[in-house]
Amino acid sequence: MKYVLLICDDETASPTNEELAADPVHKAWLADLNQRGARILGARLRPVVDATTVRVRDGETLVSDGPFAETKDFVGGFVILECANLDEAIEIAAGHPYARWGGIEIRPVWE
Repeated sequence: MKYVLLICDDETASPTNEELAADPVHKAWLADLNQRGARILGARLRPVVDATTVRVRDGETLVSDGPFAETKDFVGGFVILECANLDEAIEIAAGHPYARWGGIEIRPVWE
């Protein structure tokens, strides 16, 4: 079954790409994914200040800079997994370093 992990954190406390690449917990998490053969695709997203939100209301396209919701926690990345079940997805999410200070939302893919 496919799941998407939405990696959520407070961008003001988010590590740099270099810090993340050097983090032994993150390295171990990636090694676990590779060993499981679970990861299909993943990417870290640019900060929300670079976001553009698009809405269509009454046929009019409304474009605004930034995120749709005003909140401290934002989706900073995603990983698409192929797992046996939700329990395995939870196990993988719990090992992600961001789970220690942010949150990992797990969503099954509607196929």
